[in-house]
Amino acid sequence: MIRPDFITATDKGLFCRAGNFYIDPQQAVHLAVISHAHGDHACPENEQIFATAETAAIMQLRYKKRAGGKFNLFIYGESFEINGVKICFHSAGHILGSAQILMEYEGVKYLYTGDYKLQEDPTCEPITFIEADVLITESTFADPQVKHPDPVEEIKKLNAGPQNILLGTYSLGKAQRLIRMINDHCPQRKVLLHHQILPITKLHEQFGVQLGPYQPYDRKLMKNPDQNYVYMVPPLTFNSYFKAINVSRAFASGWKNLQTNNDLQLFISDHVDWDDIIKMIEQVKPTEIWTVHGNGLHLKNYFINQIPIKALN
Repeated sequence: MIRPDFITATDKGLFCRAGNFYIDPQQAVHLAVISHAHGDHACPENEQIFATAETAAIMQLRYKKRAGGKFNLFIYGESFEINGVKICFHSAGHILGSAQILMEYEGVKYLYTGDYKLQEDPTCEPITFIEADVLITESTFADPQVKHPDPVEEIKKLNAGPQNILLGTYSLGKAQRLIRMINDHCPQRKVLLHHQILPITKLHEQFGVQLGPYQPYDRKLMKNPDQNYVYMVPPLTFNSYFKAINVSRAFASGWKNLQTNNDLQLFISDHVDWDDIIKMIEQVKPTEIWTVHGNGLHLKNYFINQIPIKALN
């Protein structure tokens, strides 16, 4: 029987009462099961961390001595147990090392997606579809009006015009995906990286991810408008360069508000859109759906009288 309180939202994050552990806690806790290394899912200084090796390495790179106490590392498909709850990581297709967290307790399977995507991305493992009784899904873009365009067609927009491009991006995951996409689909473009993006990019390569050529940012290079450079920078730097001249500005994101006041719209998201969430539900075949990180109202209306849906946040 499904326990309605198996996962509950607390000030510290999602809490599994049966196993006495937290999933992607927002504050340091004793037992933390981490889906992936983005800062809103992986906080520092937890006493014991359960994660993939890639997630642990990124956390250690970012947080240094504050990364946490003991890291317990598991590969996809490898089971382990915490206080009677059986747990197994499965690829989420979101970023390097990202994992769905499958939990089994009293014969019931609860699948927490973390952030996930279904689009092809050679910089991380593709998503694995797992059947479960309860699907705990992110609902960032759970709106029938949100449908992500083809990312390949989006990146090909960078082929237009000779001007250099200032490209805003997130340093972890999105930046590495864009490097590979530019090298695959915009061969005349040359990639320059902000110094904050370089360490995580090199870490991807240490894990065997093939990205193609790139080089550290050189101010002299960007002064030549005819060299087809794409200079990739993190959000704060992008916002501070609002007066940049002789470049086209673009920000790679699924959020419409981040496309305003730019010279080029680049809708590339690492989250599922409406159609992908529906496909995920069809694959998982849950008898209940619990939503996090967004508004599950549209899903509730879509599956009315079919699948019970509740919001955990």
